[in-house]
Amino acid sequence: MGSDRAFVTNTAKGIMNYSTLSAEDAVARIKSGDRVFLHTAAATPQRLIEAMVDRSEELRNVEIVSLHTEGDAPYARPEYRESFRLNALFVGKNVRKSVQDGDGDAIPVFLSDVPSLFYNRILPLDVALVHVSPPDRHGYCSLGVSVDATLAAVHSAKLVIAQVNPNMPRTHGEGILHISKIHAMVDVDDPIPETPRHILSDIEIRIGRHIASIVEDGATLQLGIGAIPDATLAALSGHRDLGIHSEMFSDGVIDLVEKGVINGRKKRSHKEIMVASFLVGTRRLYDFVDDNPLVEMLPSDYVNDTREIRRNPRVTAINSALEIDMSGQVCADSIGQKYFSGVGGQMDFIRGAALSEGGKPIIALPSTTKSGLSRIVPQLKPGAGVVTTRAHVQYVVTEFGIVNLHGKNLRQRAEALATIAHPDFSEDICRQAHELYGCYGRSCS
Repeated sequence: MGSDRAFVTNTAKGIMNYSTLSAEDAVARIKSGDRVFLHTAAATPQRLIEAMVDRSEELRNVEIVSLHTEGDAPYARPEYRESFRLNALFVGKNVRKSVQDGDGDAIPVFLSDVPSLFYNRILPLDVALVHVSPPDRHGYCSLGVSVDATLAAVHSAKLVIAQVNPNMPRTHGEGILHISKIHAMVDVDDPIPETPRHILSDIEIRIGRHIASIVEDGATLQLGIGAIPDATLAALSGHRDLGIHSEMFSDGVIDLVEKGVINGRKKRSHKEIMVASFLVGTRRLYDFVDDNPLVEMLPSDYVNDTREIRRNPRVTAINSALEIDMSGQVCADSIGQKYFSGVGGQMDFIRGAALSEGGKPIIALPSTTKSGLSRIVPQLKPGAGVVTTRAHVQYVVTEFGIVNLHGKNLRQRAEALATIAHPDFSEDICRQAHELYGCYGRSCS
């Protein structure tokens, strides 16, 4: 076990002194039966996680609550099932097998609702493990690249343990935490996990161009991480006066900010400010947001609140799907009965965009899977979760084009979706649609 030691950080106007522990000593206060929250995404506190897992022989039935996390997730390994049990609010690649094998659990929940689980003690937290910047001269640390539900976690948990890292950006917004609220601090000097920009395929480029073709000048964008958002951003260089109000964004926005395309001038809420809840990208992104007043990091119960989303004009929400049936039901969180990811913020923004003046909620997906199966299907796989209902869906985009299902009946929806399905499958979709709905028209003739 390490010993306490003093840590001093120099600031532009003064010096803040505070005491730190070793990671081993800091996590020694975690007890069997505790519920432990982990900071999200690129802010995942890996040093604290490693030290906690090192105590696996003495800990039992520790519940791990998390959204998406970056890096290794050793607590989810089968050999630690007696010590730790994952209860995931969003399932990422690093814990997917654990959930699908039954060693971990998943909670379907809107991202906008997650903070209330902590505040209302539906999931009362014993411990929050977080990752923060060094304190400023006033003693305030920044939650940096992930505020989301973490702000609620630190305000709700009985015990807050923080790894303090000079590489964590100091971001503007609400993600500030005074050292008096932190019960144990561990200093680290580790790089923030980076996610490189995607190399775009022809299909992704085509989808991005289709989406860009219906983005209006002055629109407020919501987009996530991945190839399709990157492809869309790459196709927007000729647009004007775009804004950002998104649960997250990545490196692709920086190019458009530097070109003056993204400036937020037409936004009504947080005018000329880029609003997000968490960030994942490269060091370029982290340097861009560091002490940048153009970016505000805010909690997910605000960013994903449909009342806030709809305040901006022409909100264009770009979300993905695993498959969509010909009535418009969108599965985005599971492959059949196998839980794959989570509800996340899709419905928050699909509905918020629909309520926005001139808004466009978009579901974008390649027409086929990597194995060549159609993603537009007569019926969802048995057990598949419906994240966006057929009453909420509007624009659907594949590499073969765009359709708007809003106001269309079931027969018309099937006919429209057949036009953007892969040609190898459109005839079969039409045939089954005819059997179910009596589909008519050119594409189902």
